[in-house]
Amino acid sequence: MLTILFDGIAYGMLLFVLAVGLAVTMGLMNFINLAHGAFAMVGGYITVLAMQRLGVPFLASLPLAFVGAALLGAVLERTLYRPLYRKPHLDQVLFSIGLVFMAVAAVDYYIGSTQQIIQLPQWLKGRTDIGSLGVGHYRLFIIAVCAVLTVILQYILAKTRFGSRLRASVDDQRVAAGMGINVNVVFLSTFAFGSGLAGLGGALGAEVLGLDPSFPLKFMIYFLIVVAVGGTSSITGPLLAALLLGIADVAGKYYIPKMGAFIVYTLMIVILLWKPNGLFVRQGGKA
Repeated sequence: MLTILFDGIAYGMLLFVLAVGLAVTMGLMNFINLAHGAFAMVGGYITVLAMQRLGVPFLASLPLAFVGAALLGAVLERTLYRPLYRKPHLDQVLFSIGLVFMAVAAVDYYIGSTQQIIQLPQWLKGRTDIGSLGVGHYRLFIIAVCAVLTVILQYILAKTRFGSRLRASVDDQRVAAGMGINVNVVFLSTFAFGSGLAGLGGALGAEVLGLDPSFPLKFMIYFLIVVAVGGTSSITGPLLAALLLGIADVAGKYYIPKMGAFIVYTLMIVILLWKPNGLFVRQGGKA
């Protein structure tokens, strides 16, 4: 039981890092980006190719995944996404889902459809038994990295001048621009950072979740569940939703393998019936 709980927490933390960029773009930028998983796939493939073809160590490949996905996000935000900010949500959905299919086809054509394998360092392999708890070294590493990223992200959004500028830009772009805030730069930086987090999550999750061209389609529903259940007004909501989803998914697949996904969807329905706007909703300016 403790081992399942530990693995579920690791899976949930990984899902949070993968999905938090989507929560930011939907909640703070009011843009539905269903192509978010494609940036995670890009980060995963950057890590795989850097390790296999260039001999880059695993730890050194993680920043490359973040930077590569962030740069791609910045370019696409400037050229493709920005004109759609004021478009209806249906246009945003159709555009971003089209990008997903283009990304899947491109990766399948240039790299191939085979499952990619990452060779982890020896110190990240295996597990240590602590009483009745089996602690996987790599899953412990994922929890530690994701916890640090969560604290940093919460601090940036809540305590820094950039976080204040982002909230001001979302609330009223004209007023924010009149106060000297470069709204376009704020949105560009936010989108790039969220894309970079997705890329880092894809790199970390390649060994746990698997990596192939269908990655964005397989995990799109999980990203949406995290955002829908957790709400988009704070970081706390998606974090809690990701942990619940991770634990429920791991426990369901262990105890009831044939109904693992059914348990996740049932949990989502129950929570949304109880809290239609998500677990955490901003009230009176506080999350």
